[in-house]
Amino acid sequence: MNGPGRPARPVRIGPRAAVALALVTLIGIAAFGWPLLADRQSGLAHSQDAPWLFAALLPLLVAVVVATIADNGMDAKAVAMLGVLAAVGAALRPLGAGTAGLEPMFFLLVLSGRVLGPGFAFVLGSVTMFASALLTGGVGPWMPFQMLAMGWFALGAGLLPGSERIRGRAELLMLAGYGFAGAFAYGFVMNLQGWVILQGMDHGASFHAGDPLPANLARFVVYYLTTSLGWDLGRGVLTVVLTLALGATLLKALRRATRKAAFDAAVSFDPGVGTEPGPPSKRVRTAAEGDIRGAPR
Repeated sequence: MNGPGRPARPVRIGPRAAVALALVTLIGIAAFGWPLLADRQSGLAHSQDAPWLFAALLPLLVAVVVATIADNGMDAKAVAMLGVLAAVGAALRPLGAGTAGLEPMFFLLVLSGRVLGPGFAFVLGSVTMFASALLTGGVGPWMPFQMLAMGWFALGAGLLPGSERIRGRAELLMLAGYGFAGAFAYGFVMNLQGWVILQGMDHGASFHAGDPLPANLARFVVYYLTTSLGWDLGRGVLTVVLTLALGATLLKALRRATRKAAFDAAVSFDPGVGTEPGPPSKRVRTAAEGDIRGAPR
């Protein structure tokens, strides 16, 4: 339990949230990777499987939120905070206009994932990408894949170690390093989604359905290095700069908001005090205030 002098902790993944996250991750891996294992007669087209992926993704995102709330006893304040952060992230994305991969929303998701924890971070990343696609007119067969990749990116920030021990400059350096590496990982995964449906490229960089997996992966590496490495470099550098420049202030603000929302408030019911039996009393201890109040039920 957090007292007045202790920093807010990220929301932990409970068993139900872990099951929901594992399920959506397995579906995402299958959605990204199945063309690499398909034969020549499979009729590859992510534009055809994208609606099915989107239909499966939305209820699973809701399941992650519900499971996280159920496991941690949170209320509507947590969902409201997710909505605010998703709106801010969606508003940040058009600022870079996709120029040279400059996307400022990435640093916000790194810091938010650190504070909110992996379960809510996954939902935040996915919902932010969905909202930004609506805002910028970027709706297309790639959108559910973007939602998954951004969810994984934010989830990774929530899984970083030492949330209660690493603070200050060391924490910022760790988050900046993760943001830099994660920016490349996001681009790598998203390029895999688009690469399998591109046609007419040089033989050494194009996808060939039915070819052995190692041969196709080697061609994909060539494709990524020649088409997207510089783009992802810009995204990674901007994430590092913004994290180091604004990270301390934003982390402090997010943790203060988390404490005020009392995400880890615990409610217990104790028997009434005294010699005569009476109605039980409810004792509530909030992480934000660190006090105990008794009231008849």
